Amino acid sequence: MTGEIFRDAWGIPHLRADGVRELARVQGRVTALDRAWQLEVERHRSQGTSASFLGAAALPWDRFVRRARLDDTARRCFAELERRDPETAAWVRAYVDGVNEALAEGAGRTPEFARTGLAPGRWEPWTPLGVWLGIHILFAGFPAKLWREQVVRHLGADAVALFATDGPATSGSNGWLVSGERTVTGRPIIAGDPHRFIEEPGVYQQIHLSCPEFDVVGLAVPGIPGIAHFGHTGTVAWAITNAMADYQDLYRERLRRTGAGVEALGPDGVWRRAARHTEVVEVAG
Repeated sequence: MTGEIFRDAWGIPHLRADGVRELARVQGRVTALDRAWQLEVERHRSQGTSASFLGAAALPWDRFVRRARLDDTARRCFAELERRDPETAAWVRAYVDGVNEALAEGAGRTPEFARTGLAPGRWEPWTPLGVWLGIHILFAGFPAKLWREQVVRHLGADAVALFATDGPATSGSNGWLVSGERTVTGRPIIAGDPHRFIEEPGVYQQIHLSCPEFDVVGLAVPGIPGIAHFGHTGTVAWAITNAMADYQDLYRERLRRTGAGVEALGPDGVWRRAARHTEVVEVAG
């Protein structure tokens, strides 16, 4: 056996393979068959090219992603992954190979491609990392930091307190772990809240992954190998919630013009010639 796909009565894919890499390839393949449109939308969003077929409504996102250099960050992260952890990098590559094998077939089943005139593209080894960054980049606190900075700039530092609220009235989350001693079945319950809207297609893909190394059932993120957010092995389970944690640092650029051009102040306190990078964003319509 190399890789097998079995679908139950609800169409949920159950995948079996001889090893982790082959299982990743089969997972990429079945995801391309079932979620081709979603995969390509997320790939274009991570690259900042979604306005090329979705139109002007997608332009603000594309501008943000280009300015954040998200695709370039994913590329550099994957290069570092190959250097530090070649086994995991090969696992990601195997998933991408599976996506590329079946993407054209999956697109042929999906009317959105014909409706928008979009042709399925090719995934790069770093594309899953870009998709992951694109999905999660706004789930931290940096938008609020930018907002507070604008308040300080226009109204003064003392004005920030005017917008403060007491208690968790505006946002919050929840995660639950219940001991089996307190449940009807006698088994524990774990639950989390990913803070997602009701979406079509759904942000998750129910799937079963089985190989000699592990056997896991859960909710995969289309475009990402494995099962990251919600899953269980029969003896171990995990779930996430949106912690809105402060894990991003913001830096204000300091630029100055000289006779030689524009210089930027680096984190070491040294002024250096600024690199210039131009992006062209295509917009359908």
